[in-house]
Amino acid sequence: MARSPTLETLVLVGVVFLLQRAATLVGLAVPLFVLTPAFPVAPWTVVTSVYAHAGLAHLLSNAVTLALVGVLVEQTTTRLRFHAFFVATGALSGLAQVVLTSGGVLGASGAVFALIGYLLTANPVSAALFDRVRLSRRVQTAVFAVLAAVVTLATGAPGVALVAHFTGFALGLLAGRVRLLDPGPRTRTGPAPRR
Repeated sequence: MARSPTLETLVLVGVVFLLQRAATLVGLAVPLFVLTPAFPVAPWTVVTSVYAHAGLAHLLSNAVTLALVGVLVEQTTTRLRFHAFFVATGALSGLAQVVLTSGGVLGASGAVFALIGYLLTANPVSAALFDRVRLSRRVQTAVFAVLAAVVTLATGAPGVALVAHFTGFALGLLAGRVRLLDPGPRTRTGPAPRR
């Protein structure tokens, strides 16, 4: 049986959380894990910030959502593509948050929102709908931007990285529409879907 990239990601998030707690004791949590506007000083935070979390509640909310959505997405892709997509969308979401707000950011929510967006547009029902309605790429992109804005505002709360949520969800919607993670029927992590 193939290893689950969702489970691997959850374990990695847990390990990073423990390392982050240890680094907090010696005052190194921010330079090691938080992506800040001064990130060229600590370029690794582009990646470490994706797996780090502000606290246990933050970690649990992302972990539960990742567990629910990740297992569905992983059935249609390879482990490598899943992990690359997760870290790339998480990093791009974090960078967008830092650039547009000049604040620090950490957490997997940008990547998790990307997985949700991917799942929404890469499924057969969405594909059939898009094929039937036949919207231009521009109109589809505008619809995705509006949908991402609505979902982002619905998840808004004080201290939430709204730009990262929006960016991740929008990237996921676009990636799902072009089936970026679909390597073909023979190389998926799970069984091939029935037709």
